Amino acid sequence: MSESQGPLPAAPGVGTTLESLITTGMRGAPGATGELSSLLNAIALAVRIIHTKVRAAGLAGMLGYTGETNVQGEEVQKLDVLANDILVAVLEKSAKCSLVASEELENAKALSPSGKYVVAFDPLDGSSNIDVNISIGTIFCVLRATDGFVQPGTKIVAAGYSVYGSATTLVLSTGQGVHGFTLDPGVGEFFLSQPNIRCPEKGSIYSVNEGNYARWDERVKKWAHWIKSEDKAQGLPYGHRYVGSLVADAHRTLLKGGIFAYPADKKSPEGKLRLLYEANPVAYIFEQAGGAATNGQSRILDIQPKALHDRTPLVIGSKRDVEAFRQFAVGER
Repeated sequence: MSESQGPLPAAPGVGTTLESLITTGMRGAPGATGELSSLLNAIALAVRIIHTKVRAAGLAGMLGYTGETNVQGEEVQKLDVLANDILVAVLEKSAKCSLVASEELENAKALSPSGKYVVAFDPLDGSSNIDVNISIGTIFCVLRATDGFVQPGTKIVAAGYSVYGSATTLVLSTGQGVHGFTLDPGVGEFFLSQPNIRCPEKGSIYSVNEGNYARWDERVKKWAHWIKSEDKAQGLPYGHRYVGSLVADAHRTLLKGGIFAYPADKKSPEGKLRLLYEANPVAYIFEQAGGAATNGQSRILDIQPKALHDRTPLVIGSKRDVEAFRQFAVGER
């Protein structure tokens, strides 16, 4: 096992800390230099710091908008900026990261010239839900520095996301399955709580913003009608759940199965979600857990990005449910 395959053991035991698990995997990887392990530990540290800031945001006057817009044309929350600054500072101090790309940065930012990896992240996904105390999170992926950020998701070395909700969780994969960790705030450590996560082959929940229905093309509308129809033989209708934070909807779908869909529409013909630091990391996690991810026609991880902030439709979830959506999207149903 090389370090590029990931420092996490395939079947760790519950009760292990994230740091010790990463270190154990590094020792078992012939030729490993420890740089990826150090980088992942740095990201985990940044997540712990963001967790603390999110928990205290209301008391520290950190709720609400800054009055500015980001490169995406979206209003920037105060915590968006803070989370971005935390990740950049921690990664720069690690000296293992040569470049970072973020939803909050128009261009890639250079950090350590000697770093062997680049990191792309959405520092605070779902930030429009901050003020109403709905789960939000951080999404990230790690790539080798040789080709910068213009690499398809198949080149990802490690990816994960955190969810700041009733508990703070960190879901991580380095190419050998998916493991979930829960933060114990009393000791400031992530402990393994969900080893070897597997997404069910088929689910019974669909997650989509039905408010966009009028903007969908007819094939997507046909899928939406089908999944709500009464057909016991096919396990229909599915229940509907939609939070509006990608990390929250994705995390539920990963654990319980079903499908999350954010298709293209008349308002966002190229899709709404960003390929590099939203769709790719989440797609990587789902595939590593036995699920699937598509833009409706093609595998997400095969898409070649052209720019840092490329957008894409995103459909993730249980293999059978994602395949059913694809069949409707390409006109096979």
